[in-house]
Amino acid sequence: MQNQSCFDTIIGGKQNSLYTLRNAEMAVQITNYGGRIVSLIVPDRNGTPTDVVWGFESIRDYLKAEDVYAGPLVGRYGNRIAQGRFSLDNHSYQLSINNGPNHLHGGTDGFWNKMWDAQYSPENNSLTLSYFSPDGEEGYPGNVMTHVTYTLKKDNALQIDYTATTDQPTPYNPTIHPYFNLHGTTTQSINSHYLQVNASHFTPTDSVLIPTGEIIPVEGTPADFRTPHQIGERTSEDGNDMMKFGGGGYDINFVLDKTGETLSQAATLYEPSNGIAMDILTDQPGLQFYNGGCINGTDVGKRGDLHRRYSGLALETQHFPDSPNHPNFPSTILKPGETYHHTVVFRFYVTDTISQQH
Repeated sequence: MQNQSCFDTIIGGKQNSLYTLRNAEMAVQITNYGGRIVSLIVPDRNGTPTDVVWGFESIRDYLKAEDVYAGPLVGRYGNRIAQGRFSLDNHSYQLSINNGPNHLHGGTDGFWNKMWDAQYSPENNSLTLSYFSPDGEEGYPGNVMTHVTYTLKKDNALQIDYTATTDQPTPYNPTIHPYFNLHGTTTQSINSHYLQVNASHFTPTDSVLIPTGEIIPVEGTPADFRTPHQIGERTSEDGNDMMKFGGGGYDINFVLDKTGETLSQAATLYEPSNGIAMDILTDQPGLQFYNGGCINGTDVGKRGDLHRRYSGLALETQHFPDSPNHPNFPSTILKPGETYHHTVVFRFYVTDTISQQH
């Protein structure tokens, strides 16, 4: 567990702290700098506490890290918008560019780099973070108020609930970006994990990871995780992958098999060596899977672990990338008078095989 004092500091005139949620078996630590999940500790099959997310030992390490997406909330728009451009109500907008020619995860100063106001509720085992994004921030229209509540449940589930309102129509698609490694150390690759995704289709992309606009079947492609597959089956440690979805492996958006906005199971991740499994449930239509193929190994995290290629993966519940430029994708436009809702649940347990439905 991280030391509270290593996170107590003033950033941008606001108090930064580390908040801990616990139940009988789990502990989750969150900092209000970017809403980052700093640690997420669960028992393995032997009862050994295992920290299954990347992070750093202190807030100082987060502030100097090369990879700014180690655990934070991202927005206003998680994922990419082509060339940072979109049109809305006969107006054209230009967002900041921070990923090649594109806008990624809210831009150069997105939610991940903001100090959020925190309300800690020990009696509910929850933490609510709030942030006001002013009109024009990173190029987005409208004043947007966002609240994100993290709740640790008794059934070893971390539930994250987002709500937001705006005074002008605006694209809105936040998510959270923890890097998972169920081994509990980045010295072991996530390629040994088994992944199952409840998705029969995905959105193919061009060379800079912008969707072509098509929605195509996963069948016959390396994106077919409808049944459990080891992640490393179609990737290699040297980066000479049998398939390419991005620079070093998987960086794809799955179209989940669901209708409406009900909470349903999106994916399961499982590590056979220690029995740790994680179900992901969401009300969102998409799930982005990034296997960490472009991570260059410069950041040193908790326990002195090097953050290197395939040492962590992200599974981000969301709407689709570049949706404002694809009318056939589910809309991401939040309008005045509406309230945005988004729920994701990360549920942990121990099992002998991913094929056993928990």
